[in-house]
Amino acid sequence: MKELLNSFSEIVVEKPSDKIIHQIKELISSGQLKPGDKLPSERQLSERFAVGRTYVRDAIRKLEFYGILKTLPQSGTVVAGFGIAALESLITDVLKLEGTDFHSLVETRVVLEINSARFAALRRTTDDIVALKNALTSYEKAVSTGKAAVEEDLLFHLTIAEASKNSVLKSLMLIVTPDILTYFKENDVCSGNRPLTALEDHHVILDHIVNQEPDKAGESMREHLSDILNFSNKNLKPNEHIKSK
Repeated sequence: MKELLNSFSEIVVEKPSDKIIHQIKELISSGQLKPGDKLPSERQLSERFAVGRTYVRDAIRKLEFYGILKTLPQSGTVVAGFGIAALESLITDVLKLEGTDFHSLVETRVVLEINSARFAALRRTTDDIVALKNALTSYEKAVSTGKAAVEEDLLFHLTIAEASKNSVLKSLMLIVTPDILTYFKENDVCSGNRPLTALEDHHVILDHIVNQEPDKAGESMREHLSDILNFSNKNLKPNEHIKSK
Protein backbone atom coordinates (compact mmCIF):
# COMPACT_ATOMS: atom_id res chain seq x y z
CA MET A 1 0.00 0.00 0.00
CA LYS A 2 2.87 2.37 0.85
CA GLU A 3 4.49 1.77 -2.56
CA LEU A 4 1.16 2.51 -4.26
CA LEU A 5 0.74 5.69 -2.21
CA ASN A 6 4.21 6.85 -3.29
CA SER A 7 3.07 6.58 -6.91
CA PHE A 8 0.77 9.57 -6.42
CA SER A 9 2.08 13.13 -6.68
CA GLU A 10 1.08 16.19 -4.73
CA ILE A 11 -1.36 18.43 -6.59
CA VAL A 12 -0.01 21.95 -6.78
CA VAL A 13 -2.66 24.63 -7.26
CA GLU A 14 -1.31 27.57 -9.23
CA LYS A 15 -1.72 31.05 -7.81
CA PRO A 16 -3.48 33.64 -9.99
CA SER A 17 -0.17 35.48 -10.42
CA ASP A 18 1.42 32.32 -11.88
CA LYS A 19 -1.43 31.94 -14.35
CA ILE A 20 -0.97 35.58 -15.40
CA ILE A 21 2.76 34.94 -15.91
CA HIS A 22 2.02 31.94 -18.13
CA GLN A 23 -0.38 33.96 -20.29
CA ILE A 24 2.09 36.81 -20.76
CA LYS A 25 4.94 34.42 -21.59
CA GLU A 26 2.77 32.61 -24.14
CA LEU A 27 1.89 35.92 -25.82
CA ILE A 28 5.60 36.78 -26.04
CA SER A 29 6.70 33.37 -27.29
CA SER A 30 3.94 33.39 -29.95
CA GLY A 31 5.05 36.83 -31.16
CA GLN A 32 1.83 38.60 -30.21
CA LEU A 33 3.85 40.65 -27.75
CA LYS A 34 7.19 41.97 -29.03
CA PRO A 35 10.09 43.86 -27.43
CA GLY A 36 8.98 47.43 -26.79
CA ASP A 37 5.25 46.62 -26.76
CA LYS A 38 3.37 48.26 -23.89
CA LEU A 39 1.13 46.21 -21.60
CA PRO A 40 -2.32 47.42 -20.56
CA SER A 41 -2.49 49.14 -17.17
CA GLU A 42 -2.70 47.15 -13.93
CA ARG A 43 -6.35 48.18 -13.60
CA GLN A 44 -7.19 46.98 -17.10
CA LEU A 45 -5.34 43.70 -16.62
CA SER A 46 -6.99 43.19 -13.25
CA GLU A 47 -10.43 43.62 -14.80
CA ARG A 48 -9.58 41.36 -17.76
CA PHE A 49 -8.17 38.58 -15.58
CA ALA A 50 -10.96 39.07 -13.02
CA VAL A 51 -8.47 39.06 -10.15
CA GLY A 52 -7.22 41.64 -7.66
CA ARG A 53 -4.57 44.12 -8.71
CA THR A 54 -2.20 42.60 -6.12
CA TYR A 55 -1.92 39.44 -8.25
CA VAL A 56 -1.26 41.47 -11.39
CA ARG A 57 1.39 43.52 -9.59
CA ASP A 58 3.07 40.36 -8.28
CA ALA A 59 3.18 38.79 -11.75
CA ILE A 60 4.68 41.94 -13.29
CA ARG A 61 7.26 42.17 -10.49
CA LYS A 62 8.43 38.59 -11.11
CA LEU A 63 8.61 39.07 -14.87
CA GLU A 64 10.58 42.28 -14.32
CA PHE A 65 12.99 40.42 -12.07
CA TYR A 66 13.67 37.86 -14.80
CA GLY A 67 14.22 40.63 -17.33
CA ILE A 68 11.13 39.81 -19.38
CA LEU A 69 9.30 43.07 -18.60
CA LYS A 70 10.45 46.50 -17.50
CA THR A 71 8.53 49.46 -16.15
CA LEU A 72 9.49 52.86 -17.53
CA PRO A 73 8.69 56.11 -15.69
CA GLN A 74 5.54 57.71 -17.10
CA SER A 75 5.46 55.11 -19.88
CA GLY A 76 4.12 52.02 -18.17
CA THR A 77 5.26 48.39 -18.42
CA VAL A 78 6.82 47.17 -21.67
CA VAL A 79 8.34 43.96 -22.99
CA ALA A 80 12.12 44.06 -22.56
CA GLY A 81 14.48 43.04 -25.36
CA PHE A 82 16.54 40.77 -23.13
CA GLY A 83 13.35 39.17 -21.91
CA ILE A 84 13.11 37.11 -25.07
CA ALA A 85 16.40 35.39 -24.33
CA ALA A 86 15.43 34.86 -20.69
CA LEU A 87 12.06 33.55 -21.76
CA GLU A 88 13.60 30.73 -23.79
CA SER A 89 15.16 29.47 -20.58
CA LEU A 90 12.14 29.98 -18.36
CA ILE A 91 9.77 28.05 -20.64
CA THR A 92 12.13 25.08 -20.89
CA ASP A 93 10.55 21.80 -19.84
CA VAL A 94 12.76 21.26 -16.81
CA LEU A 95 11.47 17.75 -16.29
CA LYS A 96 13.40 16.73 -19.41
CA LEU A 97 16.67 17.89 -17.86
CA GLU A 98 18.50 14.77 -16.76
CA GLY A 99 21.87 13.07 -16.90
CA THR A 100 24.74 14.98 -18.43
CA ASP A 101 22.55 17.96 -19.44
CA PHE A 102 21.38 18.59 -15.89
CA HIS A 103 24.84 17.93 -14.47
CA SER A 104 26.36 20.43 -16.90
CA LEU A 105 23.83 23.07 -15.83
CA VAL A 106 24.76 22.53 -12.18
CA GLU A 107 28.49 22.67 -12.92
CA THR A 108 27.96 25.91 -14.83
CA ARG A 109 25.95 27.39 -11.99
CA VAL A 110 28.70 26.59 -9.48
CA VAL A 111 31.33 28.34 -11.62
CA LEU A 112 29.09 31.39 -12.11
CA GLU A 113 28.04 31.65 -8.46
CA ILE A 114 31.57 31.41 -7.05
CA ASN A 115 32.74 34.26 -9.26
CA SER A 116 29.53 36.18 -8.65
CA ALA A 117 30.20 36.10 -4.89
CA ARG A 118 33.84 37.11 -5.38
CA PHE A 119 32.97 40.07 -7.60
CA ALA A 120 30.14 41.13 -5.29
CA ALA A 121 32.57 41.25 -2.35
CA LEU A 122 34.88 43.45 -4.39
CA ARG A 123 32.30 45.75 -5.96
CA ARG A 124 29.23 45.89 -3.71
CA THR A 125 27.78 49.27 -2.84
CA THR A 126 25.77 50.39 0.17
CA ASP A 127 22.58 49.95 -1.88
CA ASP A 128 23.66 46.40 -2.79
CA ILE A 129 24.09 45.54 0.88
CA VAL A 130 20.58 46.80 1.62
CA ALA A 131 19.17 44.76 -1.29
CA LEU A 132 21.03 41.63 -0.17
CA LYS A 133 19.82 41.98 3.42
CA ASN A 134 16.24 42.46 2.22
CA ALA A 135 16.50 39.38 0.01
CA LEU A 136 17.92 37.36 2.89
CA THR A 137 15.14 38.56 5.20
CA SER A 138 12.52 37.44 2.66
CA TYR A 139 14.20 34.03 2.45
CA GLU A 140 14.37 33.77 6.24
CA LYS A 141 10.67 34.57 6.61
CA ALA A 142 9.74 31.97 3.98
CA VAL A 143 11.89 29.29 5.66
CA SER A 144 10.37 30.08 9.07
CA THR A 145 6.94 29.13 7.71
CA GLY A 146 8.22 25.73 6.58
CA LYS A 147 8.35 26.56 2.87
CA ALA A 148 11.07 25.24 0.56
CA ALA A 149 11.47 28.93 -0.38
CA VAL A 150 12.77 28.20 -3.88
CA GLU A 151 11.85 31.63 -5.29
CA GLU A 152 13.28 33.46 -2.30
CA ASP A 153 16.49 31.47 -2.60
CA LEU A 154 16.78 32.40 -6.27
CA LEU A 155 16.18 36.06 -5.42
CA PHE A 156 19.08 36.09 -2.95
CA HIS A 157 21.50 34.51 -5.44
CA LEU A 158 20.48 36.81 -8.27
CA THR A 159 20.85 39.80 -5.98
CA ILE A 160 24.46 38.71 -5.42
CA ALA A 161 24.87 38.55 -9.21
CA GLU A 162 23.45 42.08 -9.42
CA ALA A 163 26.03 43.24 -6.85
CA SER A 164 28.84 41.69 -8.93
CA LYS A 165 28.37 44.51 -11.45
CA ASN A 166 28.90 42.02 -14.29
CA SER A 167 25.83 42.10 -16.55
CA VAL A 168 26.94 39.08 -18.62
CA LEU A 169 27.41 36.97 -15.50
CA LYS A 170 23.95 37.94 -14.28
CA SER A 171 22.43 37.12 -17.68
CA LEU A 172 24.03 33.67 -17.64
CA MET A 173 22.72 33.13 -14.12
CA LEU A 174 19.23 33.98 -15.31
CA ILE A 175 19.54 31.32 -17.99
CA VAL A 176 20.76 28.36 -15.92
CA THR A 177 19.52 28.91 -12.36
CA PRO A 178 15.69 28.94 -12.70
CA ASP A 179 15.70 25.56 -14.48
CA ILE A 180 17.89 24.00 -11.80
CA LEU A 181 15.81 25.29 -8.91
CA THR A 182 12.56 24.27 -10.59
CA TYR A 183 13.98 20.78 -11.14
CA PHE A 184 14.82 20.60 -7.43
CA LYS A 185 11.32 21.75 -6.53
CA GLU A 186 9.67 19.19 -8.81
CA ASN A 187 11.82 16.41 -7.31
CA ASP A 188 11.39 17.57 -3.70
CA VAL A 189 15.12 18.16 -3.31
CA CYS A 190 14.68 21.34 -1.23
CA SER A 191 13.04 19.58 1.70
CA GLY A 192 13.98 18.51 5.21
CA ASN A 193 16.65 20.61 6.88
CA ARG A 194 18.11 21.90 3.61
CA PRO A 195 16.40 25.33 3.74
CA LEU A 196 17.68 25.92 7.30
CA THR A 197 21.20 24.87 6.33
CA ALA A 198 21.03 27.09 3.25
CA LEU A 199 19.89 30.00 5.43
CA GLU A 200 22.99 29.65 7.60
CA ASP A 201 25.17 29.51 4.47
CA HIS A 202 23.50 32.65 3.11
CA HIS A 203 24.34 34.56 6.27
CA VAL A 204 28.00 33.53 6.01
CA ILE A 205 28.21 34.50 2.33
CA LEU A 206 26.56 37.85 3.01
CA ASP A 207 28.99 38.60 5.85
CA HIS A 208 31.98 38.01 3.56
CA ILE A 209 30.44 40.22 0.87
CA VAL A 210 29.74 43.01 3.36
CA ASN A 211 33.30 42.73 4.75
CA GLN A 212 34.72 42.74 1.20
CA GLU A 213 36.44 39.36 1.50
CA PRO A 214 36.32 37.98 -2.08
CA ASP A 215 38.26 34.75 -1.49
CA LYS A 216 36.19 33.84 1.57
CA ALA A 217 32.96 34.78 -0.23
CA GLY A 218 33.85 32.56 -3.19
CA GLU A 219 34.88 29.64 -0.98
CA SER A 220 31.72 29.94 1.12
CA MET A 221 29.64 29.87 -2.06
CA ARG A 222 31.54 26.77 -3.22
CA GLU A 223 30.75 25.01 0.04
CA HIS A 224 27.14 26.19 -0.11
CA LEU A 225 26.65 24.65 -3.57
CA SER A 226 28.54 21.41 -2.84
CA ASP A 227 25.29 19.61 -2.00
CA ILE A 228 23.64 20.36 -5.34
CA LEU A 229 26.81 19.33 -7.17
CA ASN A 230 26.83 16.04 -5.25
CA PHE A 231 23.13 15.58 -6.05
CA SER A 232 23.73 16.03 -9.77
CA ASN A 233 26.66 13.59 -9.61
CA LYS A 234 24.49 10.94 -7.95
CA ASN A 235 21.85 11.32 -10.65
CA LEU A 236 24.30 10.61 -13.46
CA LYS A 237 24.17 7.09 -14.84
CA PRO A 238 27.46 5.10 -14.68
CA ASN A 239 28.25 5.59 -18.38
CA GLU A 240 27.42 9.30 -18.08
CA HIS A 241 30.03 9.65 -15.33
CA ILE A 242 32.58 8.40 -17.82
CA LYS A 243 31.44 10.77 -20.55
CA SER A 244 31.49 13.78 -18.23
CA LYS A 245 35.15 13.28 -17.30
